[in-house]
Order: sequence, then structure tokens, then C-alpha cells
Amino acid sequence: MKRTVEKIGGTSISNTQAVLENVLIGGRRGAELYNRIFVVSAYSGMTNRLLEHKKSGEPGVFSLFSGAGNKWAWTEALGTVAAAMEEKNAEMFGGEPEQAVADNFVQERIEDVRNCLIDLHRLCSYGQFRLDENLATVKEVLSSLGEAHSAFNTALLLQKHGVNAKAVDLTAWRDERDLTMEARMQDALDKIDLETELPIVTGYASCRDGLVRQFGRGYTEVTFSRLAALIGADEAIIHKEFHLSSADPNLVGSDKVCKIGLTNFDVADQLSNMGMEAVHPKAAKILRQAGIPLRVKNTFDPKDGGTVISADYAPEKPRAEIVTGLKGVFALEVFDQDMVGEKGYDAAVLEALTRHSIRIVSKCSNANTITHYVEGSRKALKRATADIEARLSGAAVSTSRVAIVSVIGADIDVPGITARALTSLHEAGVPLIGLQQVSRKTDIQAVIQEEHFDTAICALHEALVEQAGASVTSAERLRPAA
Repeated sequence: MKRTVEKIGGTSISNTQAVLENVLIGGRRGAELYNRIFVVSAYSGMTNRLLEHKKSGEPGVFSLFSGAGNKWAWTEALGTVAAAMEEKNAEMFGGEPEQAVADNFVQERIEDVRNCLIDLHRLCSYGQFRLDENLATVKEVLSSLGEAHSAFNTALLLQKHGVNAKAVDLTAWRDERDLTMEARMQDALDKIDLETELPIVTGYASCRDGLVRQFGRGYTEVTFSRLAALIGADEAIIHKEFHLSSADPNLVGSDKVCKIGLTNFDVADQLSNMGMEAVHPKAAKILRQAGIPLRVKNTFDPKDGGTVISADYAPEKPRAEIVTGLKGVFALEVFDQDMVGEKGYDAAVLEALTRHSIRIVSKCSNANTITHYVEGSRKALKRATADIEARLSGAAVSTSRVAIVSVIGADIDVPGITARALTSLHEAGVPLIGLQQVSRKTDIQAVIQEEHFDTAICALHEALVEQAGASVTSAERLRPAA
């Protein structure tokens, strides 16, 4: 029987009934329920409460614990997390005996964390111990709570429905062993018969170097991909709340976008660079190297096969597959009349950006100008600019806020595609700041002002995807996304 490792995202796992009916059980019976491993994210919004809000920056338990303000504000925030978890338990189990079991699990974990952090505060009141040296570990501990909660609940819910499910906790809770991630996974799987048991695995897995420290908020997909590689899965599947489509249907219109259907990991990497992650780039690398195809499915459209991403896919005919983009980008321009002919001039710029944790989205250069398009806070950008000016005394450094729109495909070597892209933007009244296309023919990037972002996406999609639809062969024809 085909063996899969499947990951359920936070938004999907929060819709308990849909996940139960469409993914976990569906129409399966008996042996069909097994030979699958599920890796689950925390319920939607839970990690924001535990750490900090990913978009707004609103402080969560970790931010309050590590901050310089009221040193006990974090305890109230932790109480709010407990209340949110118990509210989810009530929603899932509605007063049935399982609710009490789920509540006991939450209370035990929350109180253990509370006592641990109080003890750490007390310990760090002595001069020889520093709180900042332990904050990375605190972040790991808090992150693990969300996935432990959702994995426990999901297994409990499946057991209630007669499925032999087992919660697999990789968070190393009360486990003193210093194991690698793979060793911890193997240790857990050795106790499970995949033919007769359905493992529900925490998206957080404890490892020596810290999962959050290495991979940020995309750590659940790294756990998922490493588990797939470890067991040599036939296929890895990610269940999301949407189809992987040719553009954002909320922007372009659901009647105009198309499901991608087939693509490769090169396209997945370009999407990640634009902030539209089909899969975390580190997770994609693991799957690609292991030779495991990735299927991205819509949780709410279970009959559809979704989009398969593989290492060796190439379209029968070149085409643009996706039009997407990124707002909130800064153009950091370094101009120096004496730059031409100087070797390694860019090294100082790269060092400053790395030092201040500023992500490079794209870059371009000519004889005396280097422009990096970057993501980062204004504060970090200001500090990086100061470092560059101090290192390169003859340089003039300027920054401006821009947006990037990108046309992406496994092979976009379509005759005249760049000219058509330029024409569509011009006719839509979108002035260009910059345009670039690499020789690999996987993407075209246009740098524009932020206020023209929506117009540019729609114009490019119409010209390069909608109008080109007639040229797609019947085997590759794209179906409108659900």
C-alpha cells in the first residue's frame, strides 16, 4: 500500500469537521485509514499568542517574557493561551468525556511551562545567570505547546470515531535525552505499527540546534519533510485552505485563476522568495534530495488531486504558471562613481545586510550602482545603511519602499513574453522602476510602486495566463480553482 506523510496547516486543522471528513477519515474504512502519518500545525492564531503576532507584531507570551516592561505580564498572556486552548477543546468535544481529558492535558502543560519560566526568572535574578542566554530555549519551549495541543486533540478525536490513532509528541517534553531530530523521530516510529495505527505527530520536533532558531515559523514543514525522507514516503502531501493557483483569486477573481496542477521545485523556490510559500524552501530541499514528490491539496476540495511538485517536471510547452508578488520591499541603492573596476565591492553591502538580518529578495547592478531589494524593519535598514556608509566612504546610499511583481513558471521561455509583460503594464498605467529576467527562464520580476501592485498583478495575469490559456495542451489544461 502507498505510504504517505501528510501535513495539515493551522487554518485547516482549526476547521475540525472539514479536516475529519475530508482528510483524516473521509470515505476510508479499515486498512485504508492507515499507512499514513499526519504532522499537524498549531491551531490558527495559537503560535501568535505564544510568541508574537506574525504580521502585526502584537506581543505574545515570549515577547512579554523577554521584554523590559512589566516582568510578570507574560503570566497573564499564558493564562489567555490556556483559555484559548480550552475554548478549542470545548468546540471540538462539546462537553463529552474527551473534553475533560483534553483540558487536563492543557492545564498540565501550561502549569509546567509557567513554573519553568518563574524558576528561570528567579535563577536569573543572580548576577551569574543571564536571561538573554536562555531566551532561545524559552522560545522553543513555548512554540512546542501549540503543536502538542493540536496533535493530542486530533488523536483523541480520531479515537472517539473508532480510528486507532496515536499522538506522537516530538517536543521532548520531560525527556532528558539529547537526540537529533531524526533519532527522535525514529525512536517514536519504532513503537508504532503503521499498518494498524495512525500517528498524529507534533509539527514541532526538538533538536539540538533548535527548530525555531534554525527555520523560524516554517518549522512544521521541516519536521514534515524530514519525517517523509526518514521513512522513504511514496508521497508527501500538504493540506492547505486553498489550491495552488495562477494568482490570488481574491485579487484576480476566482473565475479567472487556474489551479497549477503540475510544476517543479524550482517554481516552489521562486514562490517562497516572493513570500507565497507552497512549501518552506528548506523542506522543499529535503524532499527534492530524497526524490519524494510533494502534493499540495485543498482541504475543502478533497476530490481534487491538487498540485504535484516534483524535481523533474517540465511542461510540454513553455508557459507562465503563476503571477504573484511581494509588498513591503525596500530598494537599497548604493552609488559610487569609483565602483567600476573594483573587485569585491559588494562584500561590504552583503556583510551589513547579513549582520542586521535583512533578507535579500533580488538584486541588480551596473558600472557604478548596486541595488538590493530587501525585506526587513526600517530600524534594521537604517543601521545597515550606516554601516555601509562607514565602510564605503565614497558611496551614496539611499532607500525607498517598492513592490515586486513576478511571473513564474517551470519554463517561461515563451517568444515575446517579456515584451508582452511590459506592454500589459504600460497599458494598465503601471510605471516601471526596474525589470529583470535571469537566463534560467523561470521568472520575470518587475519593480513598481506599491500603489500599483494590484493593478500590475491583474494586468500580467490577464496577458500571460488568461490570454495564453488557449495554447495549453489538453494534457496540461488548467482547471478553474475551487
